[in-house]
Amino acid sequence: MTHAIPWEELEKQARAAAKQAYVPYSRFAVGAALLTSDGRIVRGCNVENASYGLSNCAERTAIFTARADGMSEVVAICIYTPTSVPTPPCGACRQVLNEFGPTMAVRTICDGVEQVNTTLDALLPGAFGPKNLA
Repeated sequence: MTHAIPWEELEKQARAAAKQAYVPYSRFAVGAALLTSDGRIVRGCNVENASYGLSNCAERTAIFTARADGMSEVVAICIYTPTSVPTPPCGACRQVLNEFGPTMAVRTICDGVEQVNTTLDALLPGAFGPKNLA
């Protein structure tokens, strides 16, 4: 299914999600908003933990929330970081995003004017995923 991507709304929702982040250690509040194949927008924020390895990124929070609500495919994601230049998703998030949208559109935004528009397959070339297990 082809979707017109509502980037303006995704950007607004990613920024709003960052305001809900739990970041007492890094103070680096990240927000993500994804568009599912059925047209829903799902938000996520990063959630830190005193045991740092148990923290969760905004992108994965959004994916896990969407999946818990029945989502099977992601069309696009917008990621906001409180930086002067856009910050791409970490490697772990790229791998998790690949599971539900290997060619999804990815936009990263920040507090500056710059933004990056790309696709997940450009960010994670040669990814391992469900297609490798078929």
